[in-house]
Amino acid sequence: MQDTALTTHDALEDPRNADIKIYVNGEIVHRDDAKISVYDSGFMLGDGMWEGMRLYDGVWAFFDEHMDRFLNSCKAVSLDPGMDADGVAAALEATRAANDMHSDVHCRLMVTRGVKVKPFQHPSLSRSGPTMVIIMEHSKPVDGLQKTGIRLATVPQVRGLPMSQDAKYNSHSKLNCVIACLQAEQAGADEALMLDPNGFVNTTNACNFFIVRRGEVWTSTGDYCMNGVTRQKVIDLCRADGIPVFERNFSLYEAYGAEEAFLTGTFGAQTPVAEIDGKAIGTGARPVTAHIRDLYKRAVADHVAERR
Repeated sequence: MQDTALTTHDALEDPRNADIKIYVNGEIVHRDDAKISVYDSGFMLGDGMWEGMRLYDGVWAFFDEHMDRFLNSCKAVSLDPGMDADGVAAALEATRAANDMHSDVHCRLMVTRGVKVKPFQHPSLSRSGPTMVIIMEHSKPVDGLQKTGIRLATVPQVRGLPMSQDAKYNSHSKLNCVIACLQAEQAGADEALMLDPNGFVNTTNACNFFIVRRGEVWTSTGDYCMNGVTRQKVIDLCRADGIPVFERNFSLYEAYGAEEAFLTGTFGAQTPVAEIDGKAIGTGARPVTAHIRDLYKRAVADHVAERR
């Protein structure tokens, strides 16, 4: 068992990140000079949306799908990001070029409702127009995670009902996930396995969750989890490859007895799960996960070749 906690977003140290340039409302500045107002609605209320993307050989993987999610989330909360997908692409390219970045780069695109005239909640108090920030870092997942896997703990914090705060929003308001992460840490695990409001296995605090049982791949129904781009790619790749894949309700009983389990996300792609609540998952052999990981790598390579 590993001695220290790992997370699905652990990256190798890269000294170049000390001097990255960040996009802030049309200007590209050194990270030390990248600042927003304390009156910004994102800082004050978590009123904003974000998107994580990954650069492979000069191409932002599955950009169209990421923009569909990002722009739909903004529309759903009446947040005008001030630009369309082409505008975002141009801002990304300007930031990439300013940093002379080409591959193994992770981007966090963030937009908020902007600076407020008073420090109160009502959206009408945000009158300056949106705040947009783009952070790009040289970022490669730690190598050892594919071998050791992630340790999960089931936590009391759940992903909420759609009428509470729909988990499909990639919103700046992530306190529920932060609480879940703290609960997992206090239980001695790396990350949290969160249930849905009905008690079925749902997602982790940071990623979508899959299990493998008797050659079948299962994930949650999607009703209470983030509509992950990588999650959908895995489902599509399984279907195209003839791997039985199901979006369904299942309980911890099935998760504990799985032969394999893995997480999906833009940064780590597919990350194996070593244990849940102290119970080892399978024997440690992960042939289905490894095969899906290979399928995904090929899908990214094909996408990059097509876009280039």
